[in-house]
Amino acid sequence: MLFRFVAPTLAKLDELDTEVLVATLHSDVRPARGVAGLCDFRMGGRISELLRSGFVTGAYGEVVMVPGKPFLSFDKLLLFGAGPVLEMSVARMAGLVAAYFDRLERLRARVAVVELPGRAHASVSPAEAGQVMLREALRERECDSWTLVESADGRAVIEALAQEQRRRMRRGA
Repeated sequence: MLFRFVAPTLAKLDELDTEVLVATLHSDVRPARGVAGLCDFRMGGRISELLRSGFVTGAYGEVVMVPGKPFLSFDKLLLFGAGPVLEMSVARMAGLVAAYFDRLERLRARVAVVELPGRAHASVSPAEAGQVMLREALRERECDSWTLVESADGRAVIEALAQEQRRRMRRGA
C-alpha cells in the first residue's frame, strides 16, 4: 500500500481529486475541528447543522457519509464518530483505523484521503498513529493508497516508520 501526505489546509485539500475523504468527529467538540472542521467551513456549516440537529453525534462507532461535491473536490466525505476527545487512546484509534479500512473496502474505494484518528487534537502521537496504521495496512486489504492529512512533523515521523517497515520486510524480519 502506498502512502502520500497532504498538509491539513483547505488549499492543499482542494488540490486533490479523490473519491473519498475520511475524517473524525468527537462527540464533545463543537464546532468540529481538524479535517471535519475545514470541510464544515467550506460546506457553509452543513456538518455543524447535522450535529445541531442530532442526526450526527460523533459517538464512537458512528459512520455517516455526506456528499462532498460541489463544495469539496471529493465525491464523498466519510465522518467517523470517535466519542469524547479525552477518551481517545491508541486502542480506540486502532479500532477506528480498522473501521476506516473496512468501510472503504465496502465502498470499493481503493484510494482515499484520510485524517488519522486522534491526530487533529494530538491525542495520539504521530509515532503511535503511524504504527497502528502500518500494522493495519499489512493485512490483506483492497486498498491501493491513502493520502494522510498530516503536519510536516507528523509526516516525517510516519515516513520514517514506513521506511523502517519496508526495510524489515525486505530482510524478511
